[in-house]
Amino acid sequence: MKLGELADRLGWVCLTPEWEAGAADVSAGYVSDLLSDVIAHAPRGGVLVTVQVHLNVVAVAVHAELVAIVFAMDRQPDETVRRKAVEEGVALYVSKASAFEVVGRLYELGVRGPGE
Repeated sequence: MKLGELADRLGWVCLTPEWEAGAADVSAGYVSDLLSDVIAHAPRGGVLVTVQVHLNVVAVAVHAELVAIVFAMDRQPDETVRRKAVEEGVALYVSKASAFEVVGRLYELGVRGPGE
């Protein structure tokens, strides 16, 4: 499914509209707040669901070759994080839902974890 379609269907707010990633195909995702775990296991081209909003999350997403980060529980990164994501080509979204709910909804829409 296209990233933009996922965002629309799940009610995510895009924080990086100047980075057009909505056309990216997303078939896999990962949820973790332990960044070393994300580096080791997140699927390339996937979406990360987390509550971490600091700059290191963007660096990890770039290293893991993720297309987007979804901040659960209405967590909002600061402008420095947002600008770095645009610079690095990582889309940022915010969901009011918990990480558990976001991942469940993604699964319902056909997004799977690594190796599934």
